[in-house]
Amino acid sequence: MATKVLMVCLGNICRSPLAEGIMSSLVDSSKVYIDSAGTAGYHVGSLPDPRSIAVAQKNGLDITNQRCRKLRAVDFEHFDHIYVMDQSNYQDALALADTDAKRSKLELLLVAGGQEVTEVPDPYYGGDSGFDYVYGLVLDACHRIASDNDWL
Repeated sequence: MATKVLMVCLGNICRSPLAEGIMSSLVDSSKVYIDSAGTAGYHVGSLPDPRSIAVAQKNGLDITNQRCRKLRAVDFEHFDHIYVMDQSNYQDALALADTDAKRSKLELLLVAGGQEVTEVPDPYYGGDSGFDYVYGLVLDACHRIASDNDWL
């Protein structure tokens, strides 16, 4: 049975689609299933932000097959690990977890990835350089998670 990993941000159009794409490129898809979701339902059914698509493409990844969806309480039953981008996402996701076992699946991506910075900033209202910065942070965290965990 595959390990299931969920990447979560606010709208599921900028950070978590990048995290999904990056982590998917680092793992064996027959052993690990990666998905992403947002804590808010602003963009359900939409493609990732064009700037996320562009920075992914610039780095050899195609995330155009992804569609935005909202995080649901049932995700805590289906996923083994749920990585969130910032403290606000953490609190919103935590509100959906009704047991200690479910809450234990939740972690800040950068903390899990051993980063000194603990939150992935939301690049939505910034320029292209913000997306490049986010890509670098997420890439490093995903590399560390992938190399430090035997479930990958």
